[in-house]
Amino acid sequence: MDNDYLCLTLLSREGESEADFKSRLSQFWTHMLREHEELFERVYAEKSDFEKKSNRLGRQYLIEMGSETDLEVQCRARMMDFEALDLDEIYTKYDATPPEWFWIEH
Repeated sequence: MDNDYLCLTLLSREGESEADFKSRLSQFWTHMLREHEELFERVYAEKSDFEKKSNRLGRQYLIEMGSETDLEVQCRARMMDFEALDLDEIYTKYDATPPEWFWIEH
């Protein structure tokens, strides 16, 4: 059975460098892997490139539907900003194709 996914966009702080944002993302996902492995396993793919969002950067992730509330809680707890999820925009695993997306190994 194929899962449906939502797109979660994590945001840098205003004016934060790409290197600093990458470091914070790495720390966040390492924390998720170590402390919330079941939730981490519901993250399917990561967009290869950052997006410009005014004076911020964004990185997109495809997450399984049903995991959004728990992931938002974890993002807030770790002070990771994110865009509001569009619950009407549904993706499949076929929307996350290389080289635009990296599949996350679980």
